Amino acid sequence: MPSNKSVSDEPITQFINCRILRHHKLQREDLWVRGGKILDPEKLFFDEEGFADYRIDCENRIIAPGFIDVQINGGYGIDFSQASDDYSLGIAMVAKKLLQHGVTSFCPTIVTSPPAIYQQVPMHYSHIHTWFIVMSWASVLRIFPFSFSPPLSFVLPQIRVQNGGPDGAGILGVHLEGPFISKEKKGAHPPQFIRSFNIGAIADLLEIYGQLDNVTMVTLAPELPNSGPVIQELARRGIIVSLGHSVANLSQAEAAVLQGSTFITHLFNAMLPFHHRDPGIVGLLTSEKVPAQNRIFYGMIADGIHTHPAALRIAHRAHPKGLVLVTDAVPAMGLPAGCHSLGQQEIHIDGLHAYVAGTTTLSGSIATMDMCVRHFRDASGCSEEAALEAASLHPAELLNLTHCKGTLDYGSDADFVVLDESFTVRETYIAGQQVWKK
Repeated sequence: MPSNKSVSDEPITQFINCRILRHHKLQREDLWVRGGKILDPEKLFFDEEGFADYRIDCENRIIAPGFIDVQINGGYGIDFSQASDDYSLGIAMVAKKLLQHGVTSFCPTIVTSPPAIYQQVPMHYSHIHTWFIVMSWASVLRIFPFSFSPPLSFVLPQIRVQNGGPDGAGILGVHLEGPFISKEKKGAHPPQFIRSFNIGAIADLLEIYGQLDNVTMVTLAPELPNSGPVIQELARRGIIVSLGHSVANLSQAEAAVLQGSTFITHLFNAMLPFHHRDPGIVGLLTSEKVPAQNRIFYGMIADGIHTHPAALRIAHRAHPKGLVLVTDAVPAMGLPAGCHSLGQQEIHIDGLHAYVAGTTTLSGSIATMDMCVRHFRDASGCSEEAALEAASLHPAELLNLTHCKGTLDYGSDADFVVLDESFTVRETYIAGQQVWKK
């Protein structure tokens, strides 16, 4: 039965003896939570004459907004780019395991794949009742083995943005990385499935992706002919356009930003190297042709492998407010060394390196978000606040979610992580509820 309690009747939890990240500073104050939201204690005291029902001693630890990973390809043996009958169970398992790394929300990322994958994968993100409908069709087809296609609405149900909880981190929508990228900078993406845009560019995109309502971000190469109308249409629909796997020069990258692009996929990786006469996409970090209101964000894989510490420092010092930590984690994250898969490719794990099998081409990362936060802090020499905001505030700003995610502001979702002085995750909370503890 649903509760008849109003929000004001919900129990109030006070987190004491902690430093909380608010307004870009770690401040020694208490955190108050009720009904899954962060409370303003002044209003609680003076308007409601309220008090805490429960107090939790944080033992002088740090409370920061929950981490948000906008680029993660899978983990623990689960590949987000491979459709399967138990896909929904796989993504749920990854969402659950991400809690131990302080991740409270993420964007499952699908790499360049055959067209059928884009049409199949969203089915498995659906809610349970839709899954049973799909399974009922499958049962009918097994009993009556004739050629028949279930209705389109059953095969491609809409994905709803889901908040997390005890069962796992929330899903903020899908990040589609490819197939509209450069073959010259394909990285680990299979070249046989890379596509270009024709004159009917947006039609090409819809032909491959199908429904876009479940999509939060698309990575594409802006130098592809006819990419401009696609960027404009995606931006019009509220979908983040990211520049990546590209040989674009700076002028092409600036044009893409003016058309609506706001993000760069894993800066320095899978793009032209910085050159003093044409810095390419990297030049967007200090471009004077990008209007001040067009804030540029960029992802960085701070795993100690994809980006040299000096490059990490250069990027951070050039444009600190745009840096977004991403794991770019592959299905082998959390698994032992050996051979695994990513989409249509075989991946070999050697130590902390993930290679396309038989090559020296890096294929994503096996780092976790808490590892990236620690490495970024240590390698860049940035403040504790900057390291934490790169994994929380900045991705929330990129996704236009700061009204509910990425901060500890009053009224925000009470999604947060408790860390010790070494930045080791000790506890993870979603909607004010403890969902993981070390």
